[in-house]
Amino acid sequence: MKTIAIIDDDIHIGNMLEEVLHREGYLVLRAYSGTEALYLLSQHRADLILLDLMLPGLSGEELLPHIHNLPIIVISAKIDVQDKVRLLLGGAADYLTKPFDIKELLARITVQLRKHHDSVLSAILSVDDLKLDPSSHEVSVGNCPVKLTKTEYAILKLLMRNPGQVIAKAVILERITEDTPDCTDSSLKQHISNLRRKLRAVNGRDYIEAVWGIGFKLTDSSSTVQLKTKLP
Repeated sequence: MKTIAIIDDDIHIGNMLEEVLHREGYLVLRAYSGTEALYLLSQHRADLILLDLMLPGLSGEELLPHIHNLPIIVISAKIDVQDKVRLLLGGAADYLTKPFDIKELLARITVQLRKHHDSVLSAILSVDDLKLDPSSHEVSVGNCPVKLTKTEYAILKLLMRNPGQVIAKAVILERITEDTPDCTDSSLKQHISNLRRKLRAVNGRDYIEAVWGIGFKLTDSSSTVQLKTKLP
């Protein structure tokens, strides 16, 4: 079941969207400011974001650069073409002007979820000299292949899709459930310890950092991730 985050300080619009999305079978997260949204997304999994621009504190435009690897549909009363172009070039996947037709919004959500799913499946993840191929399930450090268990692979894939971002332990367990339903809160620490040891054995570098009391993050020298489309 897909989860959609509604980031909008308008309670009435948010309630309407939440009711419609629930009827369509989606789970819903809510945030009413940009700052709250950052915290929400660090603690919970979302598959798509509906983002208003006029938010208290951190605005939607200021929030946009902080969100990576998630489709974002901007919903705004701004109708200027230059605003739309700037936001689309700045990371938004789509733009819908208020007032909007709910059927059109649902169609756009379906399209963006499908596109995101297809792009994720066909992309090779690369962070510094660490590479992961979702198609072949191969992992390498430099030119050296690294053999991982199913659970270790699922954890690394999640961390590589969010480099430099601290992922809470509860979120890791939730996100890898489909791939490894046998991983539990008590066994997660051991799986990550084994993963760190295998990666470190290649060149002595520790790629995964534990953030005490919160979770784990993948460290890289540039704090960026490159997605390379795999050729058929």
